[in-house]
Amino acid sequence: MLSQSGNLYFQALALLAGAIIAAPLFKRLGLGTVLGYLAAGLLIGPLANLITDGEQVLHFSELGVVFLLFVIGLELKPSRLWTLRHAIFGLGAAQVIVTGAVLTALILAFNLMMWQAAVVTGFGLALSSTAFAMQILEERGETATQHGQTSFAILLFQDLAIVPLLAMIPVLAPGSAQHQAAPLGQFFIAVICIGAIVAVGRYLLNPLFRFIANTGAREVMIAAALFVVLGAAVLMQFAGLSMAMGAFIAGVLLAESSYRHELEADIEPFRGVFLGLFFMAVGLSLDLDVIVNDWLAILLAVPVFMAIKALVVYLLARLFRSNHNDAIRIAFFLPQGGEFGFVLFSAAAAAGLMSTSTASELVAVVTLSMAVMPLSVALGNKFLVDPNAQEEIDEDFDGAGADVMMIGFSRYGQIAAQILLAGGSDVTVIDASADRIRAAGRFGFRIYFGDGTRKEVLEAAGIRQAKIVAVCTHKKEITDQIVEMIQAEYPDIKLFVRSYDRVHTLKLRARGVHYELRETFESGLVFGRRTLEELGVSEELAYEIMEDIRRRDEDRLHIQASEGLTAGNDLLLTRPVTPEPLIKPTREAKRIDTVPDEERDVAVEPDPTPAE
Repeated sequence: MLSQSGNLYFQALALLAGAIIAAPLFKRLGLGTVLGYLAAGLLIGPLANLITDGEQVLHFSELGVVFLLFVIGLELKPSRLWTLRHAIFGLGAAQVIVTGAVLTALILAFNLMMWQAAVVTGFGLALSSTAFAMQILEERGETATQHGQTSFAILLFQDLAIVPLLAMIPVLAPGSAQHQAAPLGQFFIAVICIGAIVAVGRYLLNPLFRFIANTGAREVMIAAALFVVLGAAVLMQFAGLSMAMGAFIAGVLLAESSYRHELEADIEPFRGVFLGLFFMAVGLSLDLDVIVNDWLAILLAVPVFMAIKALVVYLLARLFRSNHNDAIRIAFFLPQGGEFGFVLFSAAAAAGLMSTSTASELVAVVTLSMAVMPLSVALGNKFLVDPNAQEEIDEDFDGAGADVMMIGFSRYGQIAAQILLAGGSDVTVIDASADRIRAAGRFGFRIYFGDGTRKEVLEAAGIRQAKIVAVCTHKKEITDQIVEMIQAEYPDIKLFVRSYDRVHTLKLRARGVHYELRETFESGLVFGRRTLEELGVSEELAYEIMEDIRRRDEDRLHIQASEGLTAGNDLLLTRPVTPEPLIKPTREAKRIDTVPDEERDVAVEPDPTPAE
């Protein structure tokens, strides 16, 4: 996959070193990690010649875009996707058609190409980079904003548009008559492949993941997640469609699955690594000779086509009722060329629509437009009206954004969740038991499969939007692991924790959790109070006794926290006692079972003056 003359391990080491150094450095400088990856690729490839076959790296690293679209699909349940249909097929379609037509007309006006090549070039430059745009939106925390969702809708239609654009090339190419039947056959193949993905996603994937989850084999779950993503991508590639589109469809089909958060957490590391590799591969693929030889044309082409594209997008966004600030943000997020432009221009050169040198120039134009995209976003902020105004946030993400995140859904968590839901609070529930998820689903609970000890799972489930994390796991070792991780990574979130026993309570208090409760303490108090009442003690007295036991226990915990577990034993009640701790009796107390019925009320009647 890398240069045959180079050492594979050395080149991998060079790429990793470039990412480790450049990405944090550029992030610290406020330029973003994307520009850092591009700079690293440019240095490793064209400048230092450590890697000479950037095209192969670029082809392999496109898996980053595939994984990115899968993760995006997981965040869009079908109902949410349906609400975006107007933005996708309205604004998205208008952007591709109008921008492509304007750029084509401009090329023809200056007589730069034949009309066939001009059409391919114009519509190729109309496409934007999904990887670059979504990465910057994610870094800025704007994926859930109105302009973020609209930008994504446009990008999604652009990914769909690559299909007819590729089918258009053999029709425009010389000798196209012999290829006219090919697009129709390819269309039927595409329909069959999409149908296969939908059928498998609807009927087979959930039982598959349930079976794997029951085995407890974490590595198999990761392998299954990769298999689903790559399988859908390869099937789409076979159909002549975008690999990223196949991954996106698979993600959407799993968006309402209980295993969604676990899948997202499993894919996330691969997405990050391959996406960073993709950006570096773009830098590796820059042909400096082409840029040097045609630097003036490229230097003029990049700002001209980006400015035209931004203007068209702004006008269309306003036409589709976006406000000024959102339209500006969308316009300056999407003026760059896209990775599908590489595919389109290469296919056009192979079909004889344009020369190889022209295709190389266009690839250089697209690459440079990607490189300056962070600067484009920064420039767009200059045109905002009241840029500090609060943006409209779209919180319609299934399972994310709840005030309470509950980890663990055993009997303890189920009771607590009912109270929260009855009180009108939304709760995101995570549990690692596939059987429990299936059982809870029969009673109408909506919970997600995931390992609560993993930061990636918590991130995917929306922990950054939670005000309280309720840790209701029943193993104290797991509970401690979750508490330690959340306190280290999310110190501002309040922790409500189910405690295993007294020792565990003291340990949790030493950690500084906001609230803890022993799993059997309250139920034991209520059980004892109800037993007293059945034995004839009045409800009021039984309640006071219960409250006294609760106060004694709390006092004892305070003493044990400072003096050790064996301290405070004098506060324990280990034998039958009179009600002295609560009231001052009018006369010496007797055991209840030895007092005659006519005297019993007098024996337990409280003094009107409460005891100190």
